[in-house]
Amino acid sequence: MSRITIELAEAATPEIAELLAELDAALEGPYAPDQRHALSIEQLFRPEVRFFLVRLEGRAVGCGGIAFLDGYAEVKRMYSRPAVRRQGVAQALLRRIESEARRAGTTVLRIETGMHQHEAIRFYEAAGFRRRGPFGPYARMPRHAIETSVFYEKEV
Repeated sequence: MSRITIELAEAATPEIAELLAELDAALEGPYAPDQRHALSIEQLFRPEVRFFLVRLEGRAVGCGGIAFLDGYAEVKRMYSRPAVRRQGVAQALLRRIESEARRAGTTVLRIETGMHQHEAIRFYEAAGFRRRGPFGPYARMPRHAIETSVFYEKEV
């Protein structure tokens, strides 16, 4: 069995920047700039966010975080490299994010993803997330900005 480790990242590293660049590149094609709602790398290292780096056999292969907001937490910038998908990387990271939410006393975990992210949609639905309407800042965005968004929620 492969060894997966998850590290709480204290600051942006070249490995994290590379993973986020891969994620951004994957999202550029199907979504207009105003339809991509990712936190910047600087925003990922604010006090209200915990960001994680996932390693498989010592190699950086994924990342993701949790932002603690008003009454809920949101999964942010979750990504695993295509070559390691279906090897438990995303599942391990999501378990860590859910654990972090519970530890902070948050009972609701939400996600915004894109309608063209079919693997992500299947993953989140299999993990028990249920579709819901726009929440938080998304609910105040113009229709065009969220017409490709899919929103989910899960009690943790």
